Order: sequence, then structure tokens, then C-alpha cells
Amino acid sequence: MRRRDFLGTAGLALAAPLPLALPAPVQADGCAPPPPLAPIRASVDRIIAINVCSRPFRAAGPRIEAERLGRKTVVHNYGHGGAGWSLSWGSAARALELVKATGERDVAVIGCGAIGLTTAVTAQRAGLRVRIHARERPPEVSSSWATGVWTPDSRLCTAAAATPDFERQWEAMARTSFRTWQTLLGLPGSPVEWHDGYALSDVPFGPGAAGKHEGEPGYAVLESRLLGDLRPVSRQLAPGEHPFAAAHAARYTMLGFNIGPLCRLLMDDFLQNGGELETRSFESPRQFADLREKVLVNATGYGARQLLGDESIVPIRGQTTRLIPQPEVTYGLYHLQKNVFVAPRRDGILVQSQEPGDFGNPDTTPDRAASAAAVRRLAALLPQG
Repeated sequence: MRRRDFLGTAGLALAAPLPLALPAPVQADGCAPPPPLAPIRASVDRIIAINVCSRPFRAAGPRIEAERLGRKTVVHNYGHGGAGWSLSWGSAARALELVKATGERDVAVIGCGAIGLTTAVTAQRAGLRVRIHARERPPEVSSSWATGVWTPDSRLCTAAAATPDFERQWEAMARTSFRTWQTLLGLPGSPVEWHDGYALSDVPFGPGAAGKHEGEPGYAVLESRLLGDLRPVSRQLAPGEHPFAAAHAARYTMLGFNIGPLCRLLMDDFLQNGGELETRSFESPRQFADLREKVLVNATGYGARQLLGDESIVPIRGQTTRLIPQPEVTYGLYHLQKNVFVAPRRDGILVQSQEPGDFGNPDTTPDRAASAAAVRRLAALLPQG
């Protein structure tokens, strides 16, 4: 998942998937520099996992609406592109309002990924009884293969779809999610953490500094304009203030998820609060009639394309690679031209890249050659000992 992002006045907007503008970061603020950076051991023989998922992109943005199907009310909550984890709590809050409008107290949630889990927990906190019906559960769901960075407008919708009303709804969802993620800081397993990161570029930061893959639409860029108060500004660094092989660098701050502990936390909360989990596959909406609950939340993500025949969902292939964990590495890395993004997770150094042809590509077969190439590009950016 290539983070072709831009440096906004409110910080490095990791959520922005296209570099429509790259305003220069602000100059150093006089704060004490961070301690020396631990080196990343970037070599192909340290790869321990390669995972691929299909991000469910909809040009119009997520589908969050109620629909009457027979005797059931189905609240759809899917199609979040690359912003599933990031918007999950806010999306759940919007879906919950539609559920509560029915007056029912028993709710079925279909799907056990980021959206399904957070929707189920949110409904429980509102006093509802919830049963999750899903074919797979963490760590086998697609959400388990996500990058694990708070990117609330990553491949969310096209620029044309970002009307003023859409932007208001998105901002409310993003802020709700952000507040909720802050409540999970400092818990055992570190499900949520803040990290520094370094943006690198071969040319000065500004319009056109990052590349663009052919065939992808013009995505909406929202975070830098609407959420500028939620994270520190990025700081431009002098050549001697960083050890990386790049002509230009800036330091930013990012919010990240350790997805394994996070999923365990959410699942434990759900079950301890009386939730039930049933392993079940759905091939057609007609099977909804078999469920005892009268209200269902459809949180099937990319699966909604086949289940509902919703061809507005476009798969965007995303491959991530994990290197052997290095607890001493607590910083991220992103090079705007070399297609390298790194997140320092507890389960390993996560390296990702977006390849030409990933938009509209439903193939989830791991490509080890692509992962090896990304690791080698990372190694070329690091100090040579």
C-alpha cells in the first residue's frame, strides 16, 4: 500500500494517498533532537511474513445506510478503502444510529474484521445484544493484513465525491475514531502507539514530489485540510539531522496499530460483554432470513461485492512484508519517490509498497519478488555500516 502522501501544514498527512500538493514542512522548532536511531536490519533473509489483502474502494466512499430486505433491516457499513481501521469507530457510531432507529435490542453483525468488530463492541456499549456471524475471524480476516497506520482518508473516495456534506460526515467519523483510539494507549500489548517517522525525498517537498500510478482515480485529500489539529506538524531536517540516504527529509508523528493485540483486545471485550460468535458463510442475502435477529449490520468489506453484487466496490491489492521484530526500532520511514513505507510494529518491521496494476486487481497471491525488491529499496536508504 504505497503512501503517496504529502506534508501538510498540520503535519505529515499519511492518510492522503495522492500527492496533489506537497507544501514544505515547517522549519525546526528548537526542541531537543530525538536520540540516535536504531538501525533497521533490512535484508531479504529476515522476511518472516508476506500478506496480501483487497482494500474495498468505492468512488462514492463508504456505504453506511439502512435497507429493508424482506422482514429484516440491513444496515450496510462497508467500502472504506484503505481507511477501515482508521474510521472504524466513527463508522460504527453512524451505523449504530441507524440500528437504534429500529427500536430492536438484538443485532446481528455480519463480518469480523475491523468494521465488524468495532461495530459489535460499539453496539454492546449502547446496551444492545450482539451476535457476530462470520466465515473467518482474526487473524484470518483481511483487516489483519492491514498496514496498521491511522490513515482516515486513504483511498476513501474520489475527489469528485467529497462534497461539503460528505466532508462533514467524514470529519465527524474521523474525530470520533481518533478520540476512541486515544483511550487504548498504554494498554498491555500496546494495541495503539504513537511513533516518529521520517519522510524522505530526492527533490524538495512540494507539488509533484511524489509519484503517481497510472490508472488510479484522483482521490480526495481531506486530513490535512480538516484534521490539522490532531497531530503535530512535521519538521524539515537539515542534512546532518538524519542518517538516511536522501537529499531532503522531514520528521513527522504517526499513530499506529499493533493489529494482533488490538484484535485480541476487541474480541475479548466482545465475548466478555456477552457477545456470541457463530462461524457461518453467506452466499446470498436471502440467507439473512435464516437469522433470528431482525436487524443486521453488513460489515463484509470487499466480500460485499460478491454477496450483494455491488460492483461499485473496486479491489485495490495491498501487499505487506514483515521483517523479524526489532523492539529498539520505534520510528517509521517513507520515501516519496522510491515507493517504500515502513511501520515499526511489535510483530515485525512492516514494509509495504504499491505496484503498478494493483488498482482493480483482486489477486491475493503473495509476490515474494515484490517484497524482496521493497526490502532492498529500504536497505539502500539506510546508513551503510
